[in-house]
Amino acid sequence: MATETRDAATEDKGKPAKRKRTSPLLFIRQVVGELRKVIWPTRRELVNYTIVSMVFVLFMIGIVTLLDWGIQKGIYALFAG
Repeated sequence: MATETRDAATEDKGKPAKRKRTSPLLFIRQVVGELRKVIWPTRRELVNYTIVSMVFVLFMIGIVTLLDWGIQKGIYALFAG
């Protein structure tokens, strides 16, 4: 339907075949069909994932801040001392 293999899409002597364009209506139907396959998280799972993500981001901000501060102190000690 929407996907073809490279072998099926080429004509003889290696010339590429003209591709059929998907109509906007067919595209929307395919998108809706794919979204129906998605397993959506529950509210509790979503809140849990959000909290875990925020904690991880804050942890990484802390690491980068400490590295930046340490490198800054090292540079000042090297050139000002």
